Amino acid sequence: MKRLGRKSLICLVLALSLIILAYSHSQTPQAKTPTPTTTSAPIKTTSPENVGLSSKRLERIDKTIQKTIDEARIAGAIALVARHGKIAYLKAFGLADREAKKPMQTNNIFRICSMTKPLTSVAVMMLYEEGHFMLNDPVSNFIPEFKNMKVLDPPYPKDATSPPAKLVNANRPITIRHLLTHTAGLTYHWNPRLGKKYHEAGIGHGLSQNDGTIGDVVKRLASLPLLFQPGDAWEYSLSDDVLGYLVEVVSGTPLDKFFQDRIFKPLGMKDTYFFLPDDKVTRLAAAYTYYPEKGLQRFPDKPIVEGDFVYSADYPLRGQRTYFSGGGGLCSTAEDYYRFCQMMLDSGELNGVRLISRKSVELITQNHVWGKLDDAGYGLGFGVNAEPKHLSELGSVGSFYWGGFFYTAFIIDPKEDMITIFMGQLHPAGDLNLDQKTLRLAYQAIID
Repeated sequence: MKRLGRKSLICLVLALSLIILAYSHSQTPQAKTPTPTTTSAPIKTTSPENVGLSSKRLERIDKTIQKTIDEARIAGAIALVARHGKIAYLKAFGLADREAKKPMQTNNIFRICSMTKPLTSVAVMMLYEEGHFMLNDPVSNFIPEFKNMKVLDPPYPKDATSPPAKLVNANRPITIRHLLTHTAGLTYHWNPRLGKKYHEAGIGHGLSQNDGTIGDVVKRLASLPLLFQPGDAWEYSLSDDVLGYLVEVVSGTPLDKFFQDRIFKPLGMKDTYFFLPDDKVTRLAAAYTYYPEKGLQRFPDKPIVEGDFVYSADYPLRGQRTYFSGGGGLCSTAEDYYRFCQMMLDSGELNGVRLISRKSVELITQNHVWGKLDDAGYGLGFGVNAEPKHLSELGSVGSFYWGGFFYTAFIIDPKEDMITIFMGQLHPAGDLNLDQKTLRLAYQAIID
């Protein structure tokens, strides 16, 4: 074989390099957002008896809700019960707008508030499964404002009432797991020690009109002290708003678009939004207040002020529409939320469309706050009935649930393969326990 000349050798090396580069490029996965499949499959329905439920016993839900409406404690409501992947009971009661005498319909839209939190947690787990972070990673890796946090001393709940005074350095960073489990040291505006500071700093919570973006607010939140050392206690908080911003940072996508593209469209949730489009505004159920001395009244036009906590009912309709609260901002229908619940019950998949793995659902629905809550468990974005002592009423160990500020609630029960959803629009609700009654009345209807 002849020896190659210098120019020939250079050309050969360049050609081989191009071939290797092209092959390597074809074999290496590209860092881009997955394009999810969309399910347009209709919701399956059936008679109660076909899934081991009693029609007659389910009528107890009708009577209980209607009695509460007749007593003028709530204007209207929707109840849904599904078992073995099929809706066996879906009924609307009363009025969606009492003043306009508009009957409640099963497709009315509700402010679901904190029932946004489970969706945000699933969004975080989707990114986790793509390898963007570990759950024990400091959130400051992505939101640097959370570096070098300060903590109240003495911490809450040892000192539950005194205003912030002495501060100490956080002895560990806030992790993504802390945020998912509400153990980060954050709180809400009603907290007696930090509520005033939250209010003065203009920290939003999703239940009123907010200017700017969730990123603006989360960065301001990071400048305020923590209630306690991260991981030391449980406090219901703005953690999911921080997680919503984390989703934006990691995905490079606004939270509303991430939800629409990665969760709502794939699951067929066609009526779930932070801010309602104009053609769906008329389907939003009116919100009401109940005070014993005043009775049931339509929610006022002006925000309600309770100390440092200020909230309204018109936030899905007005304002700049740029503030996407991962902890409380969504509106939805009973059927849409059922699709999300059925996905969770089916180990992360609905009608052939998978959002998260079975292993992630298992992790989400375990109790992660042992020793921090006595009478309840909490997973990653859901309350969990992890042991018998968590069940003070009818239910199953292993079920998981949550509710919303404006009187909505759901429970998912893997043991009974059942989902129950209640939707109302009421706050404050006084001593009314209709939401919890509805969830338990679904259980007493099981006959198999």
